Amino acid sequence: MNPNLVRRTLVTAAALGLALATAPAVAHAKPVAHTNAPVKVNITVQGPNGVLFKGKIKTKGHDVTTATGGTHKCDGTNGSANPSAVPTPTAALDDAAKKKHFTWDGAWYASFDDFSVDTIKKVSSGGSAYWSISVNGAPTPVGGCQFKLNAGDQVAFTWTSF
Repeated sequence: MNPNLVRRTLVTAAALGLALATAPAVAHAKPVAHTNAPVKVNITVQGPNGVLFKGKIKTKGHDVTTATGGTHKCDGTNGSANPSAVPTPTAALDDAAKKKHFTWDGAWYASFDDFSVDTIKKVSSGGSAYWSISVNGAPTPVGGCQFKLNAGDQVAFTWTSF
């Protein structure tokens, strides 16, 4: 056998092996499950003088429009909180307001990529009060357009003074 041919074959095989070993793996994207499927949640709006609304609402993440804040997405992808759209507390409040014919309003804060909830059923926050959001009895660690809701969650908007 020709020694030059053997050497070339070995060098070619080594180079090919090195190239394959150091080449980046091709990632195959896994399809993302449809996470923004509508869910039923229980929502309570507690004002300073009692319950303003209580009921079950079917909701999913969607664009929300307020008089003060304009129209913005409210689907859990806000602030990159979730990789895909999901149902959120503020979207649930918006759906409850539309279904039960009451109003709510909130400013949009681009720096937070979220709404504040400022008024529900003509009860305003401000000064020494605000609308807090909790899910299953715990305050949400992120804004109302960022927190993912699951079916059966207990969502509460509570007028809170300090």
